Amino acid sequence: MSEKSLSVKQAIRERRSIKLFNGEPVNKEEVLAIFEEAKWAPNHGNRQPWRVVLAVDEGLQKLADVIREFVVPNWKELPEEEVSKKMAKFTTPGAVAFIIMPQDLRQKERLEDYAAASSFIQNAQLLAWDEGIGTCWKTPGWLEKPEFLKALGVEAGERPISMLQFGHFDAIPNDKPKKSVEEFVTFF
Repeated sequence: MSEKSLSVKQAIRERRSIKLFNGEPVNKEEVLAIFEEAKWAPNHGNRQPWRVVLAVDEGLQKLADVIREFVVPNWKELPEEEVSKKMAKFTTPGAVAFIIMPQDLRQKERLEDYAAASSFIQNAQLLAWDEGIGTCWKTPGWLEKPEFLKALGVEAGERPISMLQFGHFDAIPNDKPKKSVEEFVTFF
């Protein structure tokens, strides 16, 4: 990780979802280092209920080929330029991770696991931001299509909860207004 890090407060307040990546690759080792730290997310019973499928380097092109079937199903009939335009938000990130969690049949444990995996994702986003790498947490509709699950290697009893894009960017989006604490806190 970088020698000069953001404070926790800075990382939380300054992090933005980056939707416009500049296409520069993200080093596999950087993403693995981010996940090495992100794994310290709180999780009940130390279950660590996440698994990651990571696409970097040549894996990004393989992933784009799979995603294209869902995003542009008629891609063979369209001009290459139109297909490229429709696929841009999936081809410009420098790395893409799919966070997969077990589907515990017990509701309490399933909710705990989802919260833990979400904490893992948030940790990864904050750590990436600290390294100057943007992220965007996406949940496209095709994420749970049987054909995609098979291509991703999702096993029975698992489900993906996030397509987490990593990438370099040229501009930081403006922040968006947030509710005041008075709007969401009540007292017992």
